[in-house]
Amino acid sequence: MSNQSVETVTPSSDKIKVSLALVFAIAGIVAFYFLAGSPTWQRSLPLFGGLVLAVGILWTSGPGRNFLSFAKESVRETRKVVWPSRKEAMQVTAVVFAFVFVMSLFLWGVDKILEYVLYDLILGWKK
Repeated sequence: MSNQSVETVTPSSDKIKVSLALVFAIAGIVAFYFLAGSPTWQRSLPLFGGLVLAVGILWTSGPGRNFLSFAKESVRETRKVVWPSRKEAMQVTAVVFAFVFVMSLFLWGVDKILEYVLYDLILGWKK
């Protein structure tokens, strides 16, 4: 029973935390633009403070913990990837550029053939 009551309370408190974090982030951004005539460091303080408070509040919410778990798992997955060497990356890039060049020549040729067939042979519109 206590688990169910915690589960029903948690989503509403998470919504409040996320809403409060959003309010702090927006307040920091509004303060940054409201202080347009002030020096940059004075404008940046409320922005930085609002964003830090927003992140801190989100950190304690369920969605924030889920995002943190997702981010950690993403970093763990990127460590498993076998990244190509510089030589392999350059070779693949060269193949892509060569393919794009050949394809553009092919499409240009098809366009010119269709232009000749349509305008010169079928419609008789000589240039």
